[in-house]
Amino acid sequence: MSLLSRAFSTAATHELAGLVTALLAHQGHTAPATLTPLPRRVPAGFPAGPTGLGTSAARISPAAAPPRTQAVRPASSGPVPPLYCPPAVRDDPALAKELNDRLVAWADDVGIYPGRSEELRATDFGRMLMLVHPDTDDPDRLLAAGKCGLAEWAADDHYCDDESAGADPRALGPRLCVANAAVDPAHLPLRYAPELERAMRDDPVLTALRSAVEHIARYAAPAQLGRLAHEMAALFAGFNAEAGWRTAGRVPPVWEYLVNRQCNSFLPMVTLVDAVGGYEVPAAEYYDPRVRRAFSMACTAATLVNDLYSMARESAGPGLEFNLPTVIAAEEKCTLEEAVRRSALVHDELVHSFEAEAAALAADGSPALRRFLVGTWGWLGGNREWHSTTPRYNAA
Repeated sequence: MSLLSRAFSTAATHELAGLVTALLAHQGHTAPATLTPLPRRVPAGFPAGPTGLGTSAARISPAAAPPRTQAVRPASSGPVPPLYCPPAVRDDPALAKELNDRLVAWADDVGIYPGRSEELRATDFGRMLMLVHPDTDDPDRLLAAGKCGLAEWAADDHYCDDESAGADPRALGPRLCVANAAVDPAHLPLRYAPELERAMRDDPVLTALRSAVEHIARYAAPAQLGRLAHEMAALFAGFNAEAGWRTAGRVPPVWEYLVNRQCNSFLPMVTLVDAVGGYEVPAAEYYDPRVRRAFSMACTAATLVNDLYSMARESAGPGLEFNLPTVIAAEEKCTLEEAVRRSALVHDELVHSFEAEAAALAADGSPALRRFLVGTWGWLGGNREWHSTTPRYNAA
């Protein structure tokens, strides 16, 4: 599929957006490759009747389509329950390898993960990029998104999780404040600007963050860069909150953990779907509360996939580690196996809600919004596929 940087004009001319417009019907436990309207639960604060953006969903007759099945692979900590999630849209091993090679070379160049190039290569972030952004095969656009994601991952590893790489929860707040200046540049008086520049050059994570933003800026409009900076600031706030739990030796209640998981999530990566695809969702639609609600639930669900597949890797480290199953097990006094099952149900509820609400929003939204929602759906499928196969989270 070769869309490259081509902008989307009408729903009828773009194959992915056409999938959403069709709103294909499905049955069974595996989510379809396309969005289907489901019976909607009206959230508190929303009007009970259909009004405004998204109200014509009930007027669209979905075409029938055969259900698609998806293999469920076990995580290294034991089988992850079947998850309600779409299948990956594509698998292009050659593109994945090219992206992976470029990402590893860039990581070496900026200095993140020193001496761990082969471990990084085996993790295969290039394959993740290929899977989660199926509406372009432009390697440079995909690499720009990959740099952003890998820089965020490096900040988490170097600042929060990996003590051998310098992680220190006592220093986290100040470090993240400076990291934010690498994403959303700080403008200092002339006397102090060289000191900030020196700090940026001396810290590989800051170098990586700034390099990544400079690359994605070739393709992202100012509003898209602004929303990336907003989502990154929220991500850093989530890092800080988790460090607070760890230093206090406190396991948060489930509701608080899920609040954190909305900002400490893949949201900064998924928000680039339209920039990578070569189009732009209007700000008025992106920040519409209903769009924001659906999109946030999708990103939280994607992050809970990470919770489930990363459990074994995280539990091998020292100190408290936080994921939804361990938090549920602590609060509900159940076995970890049962907590994993309940976590899968939480994930599935979020995906069902996104599916229903995105389908309704797509019906009356702009062509760009429809494409963005389908891109988010595709991101969920690619994310699930990568987590179930990457050596980072799975035994050989």
